[in-house]
Formats: sequence, structure tokens, C-alpha cells
Amino acid sequence: MKCASCGQKIETTFLGKLVGTYIKDANGKKHPICFECQRAFTKPQLLERV
Repeated sequence: MKCASCGQKIETTFLGKLVGTYIKDANGKKHPICFECQRAFTKPQLLERV
């Protein structure tokens, strides 16, 4: 799976869970975000980038 913000591949755990998070936009659609983007940007900034 790729990050919606930077396009980098997101690592997964052995159970298939993301090492990162999902954010929801105004329409309720989920977007995967990598850990690096999550640290670098705030939620409003990430929603602008998606």
C-alpha cells in the first residue's frame, strides 16, 4: 500500500497492519498515511495534500 501524501510504500507488520495511520477526508473516505508524513505534517496539512 502507498502513502496518499508522498506515494512512498508503507511498511506492514506480520499481521498485515500498517505502520502508519489512516485519515478521513470530509466525505468520509480513508487515506493511508505513512509514519514519516504523520510526523512531518498536521492533519489539516495532510488533508490538503491528499
